[in-house]
Amino acid sequence: MFMRFITLSAAIVLVHGALIPHDGHDHTHNVNQGLPSAWFQTDDHPVHALFKRAFDDGVDYPAVGSPAWSAPFPTSTPDPNALPAEWVNALDAAVAAGKIPNIPQSSGKPQTNPVYPSGTNPTSPEVCSATYKCRNSGDIWNGPDGYFGTSFDDGPQPFTPKLLQFLDQNNEKATHFMIGVNILAFPQQFMATLNSDNDIAVHTWTHPYMTTLSNRDIVGQLGWSMELIHRSTGGRIPKFWRPPFGDSDNRVRAIAQEVFGLQTIIWNLDTSDWGITTGATTPEQVHTNMQQWLSGPKSPGLIILEHETSEASVDAFIAAYPLIKSNGWKTESLAELVGNGRSYRNAGSSASNDVISAGILIGNASPSNTSSAPSSSSSPSISTTTSSNASSASSTTQTTSTVVVSTAATSLATSSTPTSNSSTVNRDCGFLTWILSTFISATVMSVALIW
Repeated sequence: MFMRFITLSAAIVLVHGALIPHDGHDHTHNVNQGLPSAWFQTDDHPVHALFKRAFDDGVDYPAVGSPAWSAPFPTSTPDPNALPAEWVNALDAAVAAGKIPNIPQSSGKPQTNPVYPSGTNPTSPEVCSATYKCRNSGDIWNGPDGYFGTSFDDGPQPFTPKLLQFLDQNNEKATHFMIGVNILAFPQQFMATLNSDNDIAVHTWTHPYMTTLSNRDIVGQLGWSMELIHRSTGGRIPKFWRPPFGDSDNRVRAIAQEVFGLQTIIWNLDTSDWGITTGATTPEQVHTNMQQWLSGPKSPGLIILEHETSEASVDAFIAAYPLIKSNGWKTESLAELVGNGRSYRNAGSSASNDVISAGILIGNASPSNTSSAPSSSSSPSISTTTSSNASSASSTTQTTSTVVVSTAATSLATSSTPTSNSSTVNRDCGFLTWILSTFISATVMSVALIW
């Protein structure tokens, strides 16, 4: 009987020790936890160099670069009469609610500033054209003091990999304002940008002067770009856009914000590096300007317009980078810098494991019940009535087996449920509970046998 009592007491002590945490140690020691805090490698783990992929929202999107991926999208200027009904309905609702100002369209020739009709003042508070340097309080022109917000326009391009390699070698990331038709044309470069954990933002579908467009044309330029990025990044939804040529006004910015939840980013300095290849400027002039700006005051922070359109423009940034560092500027990807550490509307970054399934329309989590994507997709329908929009973009798309990076498979399970840090914690807790319950059961059984 005594031995049975001792055995039962020991079992109770063991079970009590397993259930009750102790925090009154009179000494310190290191404990090697038996379970990791996460069931996957962290984003900076070397294994990602071999098996890099972006976490997704669990939807089976077509592989980037495949015919199924490019087929639903316009190959050139979007047809305003062939937009998804949900986009048009969202626009009409915003107009009816008085959220879209009734500002007349501007007009003008390419490479010249648009002109508004007589009687319309572009610098008035009612119009506030960014082309005419009117600053709407909702737009972003300046960075935080002491910061250089790194960004590039007009990608992806054949020269994008050189830029990405330089950024990676210097532990830098950037925001890439991408053109929709360029993504179709250069899917490899697009995926390289995504998989290097650089941020992707909207730069319209075909790079027009936005104030010259009708409301529906504006929706098409932004919507198709957002939808393509959404479907090509595992369900991410861009948070920012930059108007081509900086051409925006209160009507354009309201459509971007009210329909798609996009915030407008302009710039406070312009390198004109796009003009190196046309003779409009020289690498030396670009470098001289950068020297002057980077050695100047740290307030406001710098948002400098730069491009990845040519090797010369990429080289201009590479040449200026040592000046950024030697003058004490802190560098950060622009979207992350002005987005409070979150580069997308529904995800932290291009590689973060926190994508929330959502549609591209503002406040619309599951906008479609007739989509060309699987029924579980939150993407709106992008089927159209015009043959040009339904045709494949294979003529302008570099399809290759090396770029076909499907975001369908999740990193931890085959479930369509979005993977998240909270679910990982739940799995860890469940596993610990199973170990504990197994231990208690075995102990009780042993006590019963001895008794």
